Amino acid sequence: MLIGISPLLGPELLALLRGMGHGDEIAIVDGNYPAEEQATRLIRADGVDLVPMLDAILSVLPVDDFVEEALFRSSKKGDPKQVDPVHGEIEAICAKRAPGRKVVAMPGADFYARVKAAHAIVQTSEPRLYANIIVRKGVIYPAGA
Repeated sequence: MLIGISPLLGPELLALLRGMGHGDEIAIVDGNYPAEEQATRLIRADGVDLVPMLDAILSVLPVDDFVEEALFRSSKKGDPKQVDPVHGEIEAICAKRAPGRKVVAMPGADFYARVKAAHAIVQTSEPRLYANIIVRKGVIYPAGA
């Protein structure tokens, strides 16, 4: 345990987040996602739902502000126009942790391809469908910048 660090962020995940560079992407996915098949690096977060894990990760990971879009979510039945209640929860956490950053809904096939190209996948035990998000890592600016 560490002061100020969520206990959801275990040693493997903290090391992975620390090792990511600017522009690397991490996918946080639900329990139904085929993560084992798609991951270059896989961290399992068994027993943890997606929203608390997203909140914990965004408490330490800067979101990229060099690009217009840095937060991407999956879409209900692959249709970006359809919204599931979990998407509102995801957007609320992102608004809290990355104010002003929009969460972009992606079509199913595009989302799957982007996850497959991600630096890593964190697979939660989230039971709700379409509870998946990709976060592009930003930078931590020097003091006074």
